[in-house]
Amino acid sequence: MAGRRLRYFLLPVTFLITLLLFCTTRAGTIPELMLADIYRQGLDIGQYRVSEKFDGVRARWDGTHLISRGGNVFAAPEWFTNGFPPFPLDGELWMGRGRYEEVASVVRTQQAHDGWRYVRLMVFDLPTHGGTFEERVFEMNRLKTGIDSPYLGIIDQRRVGSEEDLLKWLHVVIDEGGEGLMLHRGTALYANGRSRDLLKLKLFTDAEATVIGYRPGKGRFAGQIGSLKVRTDEGVIFFIGSGLSHKERRRPPPLHSRITFRHQGLTENGIPRFPVFLRIRDEEPR
Repeated sequence: MAGRRLRYFLLPVTFLITLLLFCTTRAGTIPELMLADIYRQGLDIGQYRVSEKFDGVRARWDGTHLISRGGNVFAAPEWFTNGFPPFPLDGELWMGRGRYEEVASVVRTQQAHDGWRYVRLMVFDLPTHGGTFEERVFEMNRLKTGIDSPYLGIIDQRRVGSEEDLLKWLHVVIDEGGEGLMLHRGTALYANGRSRDLLKLKLFTDAEATVIGYRPGKGRFAGQIGSLKVRTDEGVIFFIGSGLSHKERRRPPPLHSRITFRHQGLTENGIPRFPVFLRIRDEEPR
């Protein structure tokens, strides 16, 4: 009897340990991502591969789960990731040009659902490959020929002959509803954090910041929010008033939320010129 009671006791303990290990895996850790710097004229374009910048939700496939920038696991259906390779991929969850709000709405839910049928993971890098970007492009092209999933795509990485050709392509992408271009130095290894080896080129510069306060409105905005007090990842604090709708002034983005804003360069003190609010970055699973 004592041995039987011991076995009954061990079963739930073993189950709890397994459950805890499973939950730890599901919680994930914040992935170490390579982040783009801003393109500046005068580069040797021949050293770079160029691709369209996809305005989706950044995601890391770790071989088992899709992980968000914040380290949360996306609730992607099993059929969505069937056919994904067993090694890490860096990409964007994407539904099409100008559809960021839609894809963010689909992927942030905590329950798997059929909305994922309209989403694809568009891959632009292999973070654990270990080779140069040129070598990683070669491997991504090989992966493209063997993909057995309608939900996985490889972003085309081109060579551009001159800065004039680069700007022409940029305007074509913008005219077709795209966001911009990305430039990746061919000799670069994958590096965590912001890197000059990875550059973004847009007609306007956008960035992200965290809401840390509010300034009350005056005049026609009395009783509402006049501007948002925000802090960039570099620690720069400033206010954004332009771009807020009447609804957003009445119910502003909550404190500590992440927002995207557009600006026209930086002052000598590093403060964005003419910042304009674009949207809340509300894409983490919840």
